[in-house]
Amino acid sequence: MYVIRDVQRSDLSALQKLARELDTVNLPDDERELLRIIDWSARSYDGRVKNPFQREYVFVLEEPRAERVVGASLIIAQHGTRDAPHIFFDVYEKEHYSASVDRHFKHRVLSIGYNFDGPTEIGGLVVDAGFRGQDKPGKQLSYVRFLYVAMHPARFRDRILVELLPRLEEDRRSPLWEALGRKFTGLSYQEADRLSRQNKEFIQQLFPPGEIYATIFSQKIQDAIGEVGPETAGAKQMLTRIGFRYDERIDPFDGGPHFSAATREIEPIRRYRRARLAEEKLPSGAGSEPGEAEDRLVAVERPQGRNRFRAVRAPCRFRDAEVQVTEQAREMLGAKSGDRLHTIPFE
Repeated sequence: MYVIRDVQRSDLSALQKLARELDTVNLPDDERELLRIIDWSARSYDGRVKNPFQREYVFVLEEPRAERVVGASLIIAQHGTRDAPHIFFDVYEKEHYSASVDRHFKHRVLSIGYNFDGPTEIGGLVVDAGFRGQDKPGKQLSYVRFLYVAMHPARFRDRILVELLPRLEEDRRSPLWEALGRKFTGLSYQEADRLSRQNKEFIQQLFPPGEIYATIFSQKIQDAIGEVGPETAGAKQMLTRIGFRYDERIDPFDGGPHFSAATREIEPIRRYRRARLAEEKLPSGAGSEPGEAEDRLVAVERPQGRNRFRAVRAPCRFRDAEVQVTEQAREMLGAKSGDRLHTIPFE
């Protein structure tokens, strides 16, 4: 059993080790930037960031026996503001026909767009390679974000976005960026990625404002537009199953697809349930029989101190306004009878 909790400054080295596997805008392999992200997350959890839509929450997955952080994920309350717009390519088709030569073509077209009042974004999900597949840690880190949104709906937008990673070259280069972005900015993919973490002005000023016909690209690049990489295929399948759909939009840097869903319609959020922790404990092994107990992600929240948020995957049995969990789950949550528990279904 893993514990998912709010990130702490003491997690910096472990978080940077995880970031080396991902190195994205949301979780960069940069110690100074990671420290800023950790501090901003702490200020978000305790409310020192007054505007809820400026908050960002980082969750870490801890293997409790070794007290080792082996995964991370995050929520950005609002992605896309006047100061830092959400930038994307809309993807659509245009048809052209010439009667004189009797030629008809359908062209895939990219058109840059900006959102200054954007959705909530989930991202930064990474799991240590040595722990993948054991008790579905990646799914736990993904679902914990929906649990937190369900607990605090007023802090988040009415739509949730996820930008999925595309297929990249072995050296982590983006074929789409090499064919397009580099030609208009003179920057490598890595340089542009680093710069965009603090400043997106160069994209607005240097990218072409009109339509770009994908026909000018190689067939390999055309086929990759809006497709996910092999390591992201499972995430796409999971998100689609709970209500997310392709927006016909892609990331202007790497061509990765944007998926989104109405917040209230996401399946785990719709089935959110809270209850007081019962005095009676659920026996170990409960939940093995259908109908006996529900497999859920369970969280407890504290008003102050370290570890304001803790969550575990555990079987739950509801009785009216109370819920029973196992002794192990109680201990790992640090919960006692009468505490309010927040839950969403896991399977």
